Amino acid sequence: MSMVKRFLKPAGQSFFLFGPRGTGKSLWARATFKDALVLDFLAPETFRAYSAHPERLREAVLAAKSSDIVLDEIQKVPQVLDVVHSLIEERRGLRFIMTGSSSRKLRKSGADMLAGRALNVSLHPFMAAELGGRFSLEKALETGLLPLVCFAGEPAETLKSYHALYIREEVQAEALVRSIPAFTRFLEAVSFSHGSVLSVSAVARECEAERKTVEGYLKILEDLLLSFQVGVFTKRAKRRLAAHPKFYLFDAGVFRSLRPKGPLDRPEEIGGLALEGLVAQQLRAWAAYRGRENALYYWRTATGVEVDFVMYGEDGLYAIEVKNSSRVAPEALKALEAFKRDYPEAKCLLLYRGRERLRRGNVLCVPCGEFLAGLAPAGEIFGD
Repeated sequence: MSMVKRFLKPAGQSFFLFGPRGTGKSLWARATFKDALVLDFLAPETFRAYSAHPERLREAVLAAKSSDIVLDEIQKVPQVLDVVHSLIEERRGLRFIMTGSSSRKLRKSGADMLAGRALNVSLHPFMAAELGGRFSLEKALETGLLPLVCFAGEPAETLKSYHALYIREEVQAEALVRSIPAFTRFLEAVSFSHGSVLSVSAVARECEAERKTVEGYLKILEDLLLSFQVGVFTKRAKRRLAAHPKFYLFDAGVFRSLRPKGPLDRPEEIGGLALEGLVAQQLRAWAAYRGRENALYYWRTATGVEVDFVMYGEDGLYAIEVKNSSRVAPEALKALEAFKRDYPEAKCLLLYRGRERLRRGNVLCVPCGEFLAGLAPAGEIFGD
């Protein structure tokens, strides 16, 4: 992991750095701020010292040689944020880098979130362009791009234990749910919603839980950064559109590890959902690291015409369709053509599993691996 240069750039002021477990937040902070004072609240002795006496932080900061202070896993000791707030006000030039896998505990504890004095920054799984020549589309679709998994000796085994680690150390330890078995059933049930319009009622029926319970579970997944939802693109709408968001687990490998498989499951169907989720994750990371106002949507009419992704913002309007197919069938272009009629200014792109870069009317067709490998925050999503 230390050999991979990440696209995330450090902010010039204090910031929270959030990201799922295993994305490399601690390693990035230590590598980026080499001379910083580092306090790791996962270390038992550090946790005990600062949870008992948060004011100790002031003493440590005043004695530090660096103006950069890394507070690792800040959610473990939220009471130190009052001291951070005070120090930021008193001593100009201090920069606090506060990492965590969730802001949920900070909010739940009523901790001081620094009232805008610290930015919120996110670290995502690897982007394909960060890995360069080490990126493999096939491997990414099987085991994902979570750094913890990518550099494991046994990636598949690491994935199997990943959600168990989360349940034990995040959900169970913080008493976020009453029943761990019920939450585990929910995780399996919700994996069938990956890449689909989210129906809370359907998930509740599948895992035999109350709708309100499932809504709470979904909020936990989002707070722990294990899932995200993509809303409908409705700007200047000319048609009646869908109203509900699509649901994705944050990593293709995590999706595959959670998704039960049986004789009725077609490998190409699961592979297609993994591919769509991988593209979604890469586009979200691009938008986050790009540092401009861009947001990810999808487009679906009331009659079922759907474009997988729409990126809209300062960098333009892009419509992107993802197909787990080695050829471009004429029907694969219909949704993009419909979107282009409604939004003539849009750039339309179809990602597929073939090898050739093609132009079909208004649609540029690009091999998915080529597209992902070239997607970097320094550049646009794609050019003609």
